[in-house]
Amino acid sequence: MSQDVKETVIQIIAEQAVLDVSDVTMASTLDDLGIDSLGLVESIFAIEEAFDIQVPFNANEPTESDFDISSIAAIVKAVEGLVADQSA
Repeated sequence: MSQDVKETVIQIIAEQAVLDVSDVTMASTLDDLGIDSLGLVESIFAIEEAFDIQVPFNANEPTESDFDISSIAAIVKAVEGLVADQSA
């Protein structure tokens, strides 16, 4: 796991949840952190901007997305995959 990706994703999520970075764990869910659908969309935009990637996420049907948002660990893993795909 790339430490830069992990740290950046956690920082973005913490900012959206108005929490300290130390409050966001890899096991946390967006619900645990109090992030609603608007916060999720803003987080996705911030992640796309930070890594210059396109996240396959449909805000209208989040359960139909290929982007796993079940936990912070899942989000970090998905972002790492997108960054790796872009570099290839």
